[in-house]
Amino acid sequence: MTKEIKKQQDITLFEQQEVRKKWHKEKWHFSIIDVVSILSESNNPRRYWSDLKKKLKEEGYSESYENIVQLKLESSDGKKYLTDTTDLEGMFRIIQSIPSPKAEPFKRWLAKVGKERIDEIANPELAVNRAKEIYEKKGYEKNWIDKRMRGIAVRNTLTDEWKERDIKGIDYAILTNEIYKGTFEQDHKSLMKIKGLDKKKGDNLRDYMGDVELILTMLAEATSTEITKSKDSKGMNEVKQDVKKGGQIAGNTRKKIEAETGKKVITKSNRKELK
Repeated sequence: MTKEIKKQQDITLFEQQEVRKKWHKEKWHFSIIDVVSILSESNNPRRYWSDLKKKLKEEGYSESYENIVQLKLESSDGKKYLTDTTDLEGMFRIIQSIPSPKAEPFKRWLAKVGKERIDEIANPELAVNRAKEIYEKKGYEKNWIDKRMRGIAVRNTLTDEWKERDIKGIDYAILTNEIYKGTFEQDHKSLMKIKGLDKKKGDNLRDYMGDVELILTMLAEATSTEITKSKDSKGMNEVKQDVKKGGQIAGNTRKKIEAETGKKVITKSNRKELK
C-alpha cells in the first residue's frame, strides 16, 4: 500500500470534518481531540478534553482511562506529535460523556469505519477506493482523481525501487527535489510558493497540481524507475544521476508543450478552490 494512500487512510471524514486515526495493535485508534472538537463544538477542545479526562478518572471509569494511548499523528503543520487516542470501545464511552445531538450518528459512523479496516485487510483494493472517496468528498473531479491515483501508483513503484537500492531517510526528499528541478526547473519549496501553499498547514503539492503537471511528474518518475532498473544502479550517487535524467526527459516534454501552447505549465492556479 502506498504511503500517500496510507496517509489518506489516516484521515477520515465525518460530515466533512477530519478525524485522524491510526491502526495500532490490530485496532483503529482515533484522535480524541478531533472527536471532542466535533461533538462538543467547544472553542477550546483541548481544555474541554482535559476537564473531561479528569472527570472520567474521578468517576471511576478507569478502564476507559487506561484505553487512552498516545500515538504520533500528523498535525496541521505537517509534523507528527504524540496525541491522545483510544479504540472504538474507549471512544464510545467518551462520546457518552459529551452531550451532543451528533452523538448517535457519530457512534454509527465509528462502527462503520472500524469495519472498513477489517475489509481492507482482506481486500487491499478497497483502500484505494476509499482514498478515491476522500478526494471526491473534498470536491475533486473524477478525471483528476484518476490521474492522482495513477500518480500515486507510479510514485510507489519508484520508491520501492529506491528502497531496494539502499536509499534511506532524507535521501527520498533529495531525489524527489531533483525530479522537480529537472521537470519544472523549480524545487519543491519554490513550487509550493508559486501556488501559495503552506506545508505547515498540511498542504500536499501534488494534491494541488493540474492535469499536465501531474502527468509530467508521472513521466519523470516512471522514466527514472526504468533508467534505474536498466542500469541496475546502486546507492545515492548513481540513483541521483538516474532521476536527473528522468527529470530532464520530462522537462524537455514540458518545454515542447509550452512552445506549442504559448503558456507555462506551472502556474499560480491550484486546486485549493474546489468546485
